[in-house]
Amino acid sequence: MESTVIPAYSRRQAMDWSLVLASQDVPTTILHDPQSGWALAVEPTDYERAMEAIRLYRLENRGWNWQQHLPWPGLDFHFGSLIICFVLAFMHALASRSDIAPLGMMNNALVAQGQWWRVFTAIFLHADIAHLVSNVVFGVIVLGLAMARFGAGLGLLGAFSAGAVGNILGYLFYNEAHRGLGASGMMMGALGLVTLHYLAFWRQHPRATRLALKAILAGAAIFLMFGVDPTSDVLAHLGGFVAGALIGGVLSFISHDKAPPKWLNAMALITFIGLAILSWSLAVGLARHV
Repeated sequence: MESTVIPAYSRRQAMDWSLVLASQDVPTTILHDPQSGWALAVEPTDYERAMEAIRLYRLENRGWNWQQHLPWPGLDFHFGSLIICFVLAFMHALASRSDIAPLGMMNNALVAQGQWWRVFTAIFLHADIAHLVSNVVFGVIVLGLAMARFGAGLGLLGAFSAGAVGNILGYLFYNEAHRGLGASGMMMGALGLVTLHYLAFWRQHPRATRLALKAILAGAAIFLMFGVDPTSDVLAHLGGFVAGALIGGVLSFISHDKAPPKWLNAMALITFIGLAILSWSLAVGLARHV
């Protein structure tokens, strides 16, 4: 008799449900396929009991969770990206009512004098409301996917670091008159992170090469659609995307299809917050002493 399959949205959900069924003495097998995602296999005679146990478990654990499953196998979204976008909006409002923009924007001449923190502070600033909205609308999606795949801390720090790399490239290749600001490089970094998401599946299942290539091509296509506007800083976008892809590739190979440990994500989140606070403290502190 063939087993009955119960689809799951992610590995974590499949593992949780298998433990629930084990506690109810329902034999189950965890299945995984790169194309269809995760699932549980149970005997047909146990199907109704299994579904009831899962239903009760979901009722008991239906409280709010920052990370939510999307209606596609293996794809989650982390709503913490909304907080980051709110911070960007707050910083834009603050900059429009004060003079902090010149303190934090990319200025190659000042970076050359030692103001390295500008590669980070520039990410929090935007030229106008249209610039902010475009980054927030695009960023809330790709950041949410990256934070869900690798964890809030690693996804956020990875995208932030990629954005800084984009600004560093601008410093290296543009002249001293170059000025720049915006979170576009960071958002392209988040896109790069999720572009190589399927490398973990490819490592476990070599036949999933086509799926991995499709994901890479899709990410590259999105970059070409949004990242090469002649009126924007294309070099920062490209640097952010490539750096994000490299970081995402490394994290995917290290973590396979598992979520990185919570302690590592906590450390990454602390590092991100620390970098942001330190960078802006140096920027504001220097201005007060001038």
